[in-house]
Amino acid sequence: MVKIAFYGKGGIGKSTTVSNIAIALAQKGLKVMQVGCDPKADSTRLLRAGKKDDIKEDISDASSPSGLSDISEMIRNIRRGTSFSVMDHIRAREPFTPAQIVTTGYAGVLCAEAGGPLPGQGCAGRAVITALEKMEEIGVYDLYKPDVVLYDVLGDVVCGGFAMPMRKGYADHVFVLTSGETMSLYAAANIGLALENFQGRGYARLSGIILNRRDVPDEDRRVAALAEELGVSVTGTLSRSPMVLRAEEEGKCLLAAFPDSEMAQEYRQLARAVASETFHFRG
Repeated sequence: MVKIAFYGKGGIGKSTTVSNIAIALAQKGLKVMQVGCDPKADSTRLLRAGKKDDIKEDISDASSPSGLSDISEMIRNIRRGTSFSVMDHIRAREPFTPAQIVTTGYAGVLCAEAGGPLPGQGCAGRAVITALEKMEEIGVYDLYKPDVVLYDVLGDVVCGGFAMPMRKGYADHVFVLTSGETMSLYAAANIGLALENFQGRGYARLSGIILNRRDVPDEDRRVAALAEELGVSVTGTLSRSPMVLRAEEEGKCLLAAFPDSEMAQEYRQLARAVASETFHFRG
């Protein structure tokens, strides 16, 4: 079992990227698990779209062109929690099984969400630690035996909790997503330096940088310079494509909505590159 964590500035496209990588690997015959490490518990939303237990998270409403009912439903969901994340079950103070927190999503990808505290009621980083430890405790990985586990981690600030997937026994490899924008590069540099500080403790290693384009000036050179400073390569590059947003508006990952598109090929190529850097799968 290989465990890979993906970090980067909030809004850089981690969940979209990780979900499409998960599908690409699953379609090559691997058993893939994606674990969202964000209190919003929305990493696997598009993978789980249409599943019966996706309940409170599906806030789309085609009958509401103004989007106001969508926003009202979103606020209600935040107030009451999602009902499926690890932290939701922990808060309920009742025993639970792996089957209650793991859902099979598109292409057979196993989906789990760490979740977090209700707004203003706790530390999100501590919640990640608690949730990942609980998943180990109840035997999630032993039961499902995934070939690959992908952690989708909030990475603006690498506090103790959000650094948890880097620790020994969790992720083996880390990839950082960035654009050429200054704040995105700054966040990526922070993550890379955190990993540098962890060397010698048996923590995960930085395996590459992924450029998710925003088409800003000098983008390729700036990201290549960051990778060089951190001692890694640019593992892959993703174009800025309106098709990604179109797929999300349909409630799908791009590989599900537009599997024959050029953008789908970019995600497949990135998945092959990530696999080659980590477990040398060339299927």
